[in-house]
Amino acid sequence: MARMSAFRLVALLALFTSTLTAQESKWVPLFNGKDLSGWTIKISKRPLGENFANTFRVEDGILKVSYDGYEKFDEHFGHLYSNLAYSHYILRLEYRFTGKMMADAPHYVNLNSGIMLHAQPPQSMRFDQGFPASLEMQFLADEGKGPRSTGNLCTPGTHVEMGGQLVTKHIVKSSAPNFPAEEWVKAEVEVRGNEELIHRINGVEVLRYQRPQLDPTNNNAPATDQIELGGNLRLSYGHIALQAEGQPVWFRKIELMSLEK
Repeated sequence: MARMSAFRLVALLALFTSTLTAQESKWVPLFNGKDLSGWTIKISKRPLGENFANTFRVEDGILKVSYDGYEKFDEHFGHLYSNLAYSHYILRLEYRFTGKMMADAPHYVNLNSGIMLHAQPPQSMRFDQGFPASLEMQFLADEGKGPRSTGNLCTPGTHVEMGGQLVTKHIVKSSAPNFPAEEWVKAEVEVRGNEELIHRINGVEVLRYQRPQLDPTNNNAPATDQIELGGNLRLSYGHIALQAEGQPVWFRKIELMSLEK
């Protein structure tokens, strides 16, 4: 009986290991650790594709947002867009804040960054547009001023629903705790088209919402441009974009698992 139990244990462990290996093989890297292949840059007040002041760079296998080439920020809000648009997927990455925000950037960008989901194409951005119509999984770090959760939702030009109710406020806070600025944090978001999005921090669910949509009452570029171009109010797919808004931040291990059937 003891031998049989040991045999079964070994078999179960082998099956578990095989399952994990098969699961991991489904993850596809979006960042190759060498360069910005597969991504398109758009920085406000700069032409599409221009990496102004080497804002986005790759060093030691890490994708870094840096401002050592800037004399001043001057509202140069930037985003690094995936060349492809996605609908049903899980995205995971790690982020870490470093250094200080640009002195002339808005105060809210301190230890603040994020990833934009269901974002409009970079080619459709206005020359001076700061943020794409999108859903932002916001990353924040502790400023020493009290609770400051990461993994929040910000909604530039968009709305969502929660519990069947339309949510129109710009920021929906998550249940995640504070994290020190220099600590690597694991962020994951599960995106199921227009049905539901789930934010996870270090493997723990911290926020979920449903039915993302453009805000038809928004009088700024993020929503109105897309609506005038014939965009569907219901957001079911879009680009992924890493944010650069005046605070240095590092990204690594950016991977995607498709949930398309």
